[in-house]
Amino acid sequence: MEELKHECGVALIRLLKPLEYYEKKYGTKRYGLNKLYLLMEKQHNRGQEGAGVACVNIDASVGTEYMFRERAEGTNAITEIFKRMDDNFVGQLYMGHLRYSTTGKSGLQYIHPFLRRNNWRAKNLCLCGNFNMTNIDEVFHFLTRQGQSPRVYGDSYITLELMGHRLDREVERLFNEAQERGLHDTDITRYIDAHVEMANVLKTTMPHFDGGYVMCGLTGSGEMFAIRDPWGIRPAFYYQDDEVVVVASERPVIQTTFDLQADDICELQPGQVLIVRNSGEVGLQQIFDTSNPQTPFKFSACSFERIYFSRGSDRDIYQERKCLGEQLMEPIIKAIDGDVAHTVFSYIPNTAEVAFCGMTDGFRKQYQEVRAEKVVWKDIKLRTFITEGAERNDLAAHVYDISYGSLTPNEDNLVIIDDSIVRGTTLRESIFKILDRLHPKKIVMVSSSPQIRYPDYYGIDMSRLEELCAFRATIALIEERGMQKLLDEVYEACKTQPGENHVRRVYAPFSVEEINHKIVEMLRPDGMQTPVQLVFQSIEGLHTACPRHPGDWYFTGLYPTPGGIRMVNQAFVNYMENRKLSR
Repeated sequence: MEELKHECGVALIRLLKPLEYYEKKYGTKRYGLNKLYLLMEKQHNRGQEGAGVACVNIDASVGTEYMFRERAEGTNAITEIFKRMDDNFVGQLYMGHLRYSTTGKSGLQYIHPFLRRNNWRAKNLCLCGNFNMTNIDEVFHFLTRQGQSPRVYGDSYITLELMGHRLDREVERLFNEAQERGLHDTDITRYIDAHVEMANVLKTTMPHFDGGYVMCGLTGSGEMFAIRDPWGIRPAFYYQDDEVVVVASERPVIQTTFDLQADDICELQPGQVLIVRNSGEVGLQQIFDTSNPQTPFKFSACSFERIYFSRGSDRDIYQERKCLGEQLMEPIIKAIDGDVAHTVFSYIPNTAEVAFCGMTDGFRKQYQEVRAEKVVWKDIKLRTFITEGAERNDLAAHVYDISYGSLTPNEDNLVIIDDSIVRGTTLRESIFKILDRLHPKKIVMVSSSPQIRYPDYYGIDMSRLEELCAFRATIALIEERGMQKLLDEVYEACKTQPGENHVRRVYAPFSVEEINHKIVEMLRPDGMQTPVQLVFQSIEGLHTACPRHPGDWYFTGLYPTPGGIRMVNQAFVNYMENRKLSR
């Protein structure tokens, strides 16, 4: 319901045969480019602020371009980019990226891929990723201590510069090695191009970073790689046959693009890198040791990928979302006092539809008749050309519409499921107002995810505590009960003891039901007549439905990395200090 932005989607293709092979078999040398277009369009859900494409032609003659890049802003960026490409934009290596910003920065200079140029092919580096680094200050200071002077302060640019620096060192190592072997001139270049070890570059680059990422890269000499963070926070999938190697952020896009079965595709493991050398040799290497139980890399694959971000067409995600919906039966029955006969079930379009199917399937197993209706429609995406608050809110209230006559007024309960409730703005400004027009006996608003209590710092745009309705409700309870001392204690602990998430103490005195009740009070529009009750997924239910994706820090506050803990403590400090200033 409330659109969350996510950073980002990636696609890589490496053609393993000569270009003439694809022209003969598929009728075009643009086979790789056409497949890249499909991979990107199928992942459009992951980024609509901009897109970029890069290509390397390892057969290009000296003195001609061999590394191409195109970028564009806006929701139509993919179409715009591919319209620009002529026959020169053809090669063996392709990279695509779709961007959603979680930092508020916009402009073409922030669109991936990022490119670092050099006259030595092997030193050219093109980089893109689905990532958010939580310790960019530390990496920036590491670079500047070495004497470097980065031109841009941002995780994408600084990652490029650090990795580019290590790539330079790898090339220089091979240059010295080639000279020791008695090689000269272009023989040295060929030796370097044939022996670059991207694993060396990554082993000396990626341990500097704290955060969730899938980082992808191409070099001018034809190396390609994709590496996943050692906690497994962000997802990546790959496929290989004798014609292509493919990497993407989601499995079903590879299935659809190449007509494959789910079991044909592998998931890149935490701390693992897929490397394709310029010769076409493909290999997997473990950059981080995640098998040792003493390492700090606790497996924390993002559960929000399963609930919301990834496409519901994935075989496993589809079943997980159905399970999330079905598991909510018991609290829903309690909320409607068991009166299923006088209850209409519905959902907020569009990502909650699968959870809705699971919820109603569960009810049908126990009850003969279950009344399911499409009560809410997403009407139009209204533009924000009106900036005055009252007028803008009035427009926002009409983003959704209802099916009039879909329930019996003052007699039927309405159970309506969404995938998550984050800020609550859309509920207050739109959903509750329009549902009240149907005059249901009671509205039970259901979330297939638990209460979102903490910001995410690994690529989702919820970085401020006070934006979260669960946090605002909890603060309201603290104030009502005269517990200001708790806030002051947490504030001091956040400033002086950074190794633990002290914000969890804010929620500890209250039950989920108490916070739910306060959320309803806060989000209920003036004049609304219908009683409202909230039902959230439990933490236990989440892990039952998504057992292979234990990352739940936005619900529990259990951040997998030191950077996430540091940032949530700082977010609370910022909240308290802004609160004092506003008073």
